[in-house]
Amino acid sequence: MKNDEVTGAFALMDSLVKHNVSHIFGYPGGAILPIYDELYNWELKGVITHILCRHEQAASHAADSYARSTGKVGVCFATSGPGATNLVSGIATAQMDSVPIVLITGQVARPFIGTDAFQEVDIFGITLPIVKHSYVVRDPRDMARIVAEAFYIAQHGRPGPVLIDIPKDVGLEKFFYQSIYPGDINLPGCRPIVPAKIKHILKIIQLLQQSSQPLLYVGGGAIISDAYEMVKKFAVKFQIPITTTLMGKGIIDEKHELCLGMLGMHGTAYANFAVSECDLLIALGARFDDRVTGKLDEFACHAQVIHIDIDPAEIGKNRIPQVAIIGDIKDVLMQILKYIDQECEHVLNIEHTRSWKERIAVWKQQYPLLIPKNVDTLSPQEIIASISKIQSDAYFTTDVGQHQMWAAQFLNVLPRHWMSSSGLGTMGYGLPAAIGVQIAHPYEKVICITGDASFQMNLQELGTISQYNLPIKIIIINNKWQGMVRQWQQAFYGERYSHSNMEKGSPNFIELAKSFGIQGLELEFRGDISKVLDLFFNYNGPSLLNCKVKEEENCYPMVAPGKSNSQMIGIIKQLNKARPSVNK
Repeated sequence: MKNDEVTGAFALMDSLVKHNVSHIFGYPGGAILPIYDELYNWELKGVITHILCRHEQAASHAADSYARSTGKVGVCFATSGPGATNLVSGIATAQMDSVPIVLITGQVARPFIGTDAFQEVDIFGITLPIVKHSYVVRDPRDMARIVAEAFYIAQHGRPGPVLIDIPKDVGLEKFFYQSIYPGDINLPGCRPIVPAKIKHILKIIQLLQQSSQPLLYVGGGAIISDAYEMVKKFAVKFQIPITTTLMGKGIIDEKHELCLGMLGMHGTAYANFAVSECDLLIALGARFDDRVTGKLDEFACHAQVIHIDIDPAEIGKNRIPQVAIIGDIKDVLMQILKYIDQECEHVLNIEHTRSWKERIAVWKQQYPLLIPKNVDTLSPQEIIASISKIQSDAYFTTDVGQHQMWAAQFLNVLPRHWMSSSGLGTMGYGLPAAIGVQIAHPYEKVICITGDASFQMNLQELGTISQYNLPIKIIIINNKWQGMVRQWQQAFYGERYSHSNMEKGSPNFIELAKSFGIQGLELEFRGDISKVLDLFFNYNGPSLLNCKVKEEENCYPMVAPGKSNSQMIGIIKQLNKARPSVNK
């Protein structure tokens, strides 16, 4: 674009369009009005679309899920003061789960900064610990550069959220504008991603040769890297079983013979046994967090560790590896496989893992995930397993709690089809996340699995779904409790159920949905599952299904805090009979 006199708001919108932003999630307010006024013109041109959420937190979650499901940068707008502070949970969610989003907030005019002006907060300072980087735009001439840097930083290396705070008068000020395109910036502070060293590849080959019980432990970094094919190729080539974290779900078809499902606190018994007894643990884009490891000093305690991750800060943070490679998962695996194919195909004997796979197959048969099928009560596990069978290609979002863990256990999802707040565990994430996914994939089936407590955190977003007629399917696993809180209170707090019951004051979810023009259905009996799900999923529009499940149902297996992964509540009596040595 030639040098023309434009406003800071124009420079922002032009820069966003040049970075291929097609959708923005947000909510207007006083300090950001100059930007919304400019947005009005760009929407008239048909080059960008704004989605009006009913709460800024929801806008941040929608931008987050948009990014997770597409691999692109999600964008959201909020005004100053409470508008900006309402983004904090969404920013922290994206930071913990390594999601590339750019958050643009309005700020009071530059002369008023620091005077405690109306709706002034230091959102730059407030969010400093939970962003990858942040800016305050003091001069509109910096706008194009800052936007270009923000998008680059959000995506480079380990992704994360970037905040841009724009004072109101910066949006109004005119100047002679010079646009900047993606790639037209130089950020020497961003380290280049270099290939793996040959000595590290040789050490990996040596460890593979020595191992008879290897295990792939795959996290969200492999999803971010789009390494699905490489992970599967590596696993199949060397016949190594795979277990995933909550963030790594979708990296491989969970029906594959090598897949063990999720490990950790509510992971499968066979995944937890495997990680407890493996002799080589290959961690790909995973960070050894506490919900996975249980008692850290007993996690894979007999194993040599190979750790491949793009973030140097994760290497050795919780577990010292024997081999560490800093790099993109897809590129590193490609490099390793290429080297082995060219240089040393003959030195690896995959028959070494035969007995190991046979042991795991026995564990799978002995300790499967159980689906209670009582005659008179509806089980959440059966509902979710049924959904997985009939909607295998859908995009799924979840909230946080028991329903989230059951969804992780029983859903078989495709890559980038699983959106769940994993690191921060943000209740209220699921419904706005479904909005972001549906906007990104307008012709795909999007299903939100939530709990009655989580749903009430952001239920106002039914208004957004109604306004844009988004055909999202919302499934409420309604047990009238904060389910996971109740389970912990039962198991560890002497059954003192302090403020975890949600029955009193809960809305009639069916009538609530109808008040927004959304279909509402109810499911209460097992015999009606097939019929009701058929009506629910074949409805051409947004629909809500209230599933009245067994109130006391607990999520098992479960690794108690401070215990090793082999010590699982829920199957411990079976284990003591079948494998007396496990619970030593």
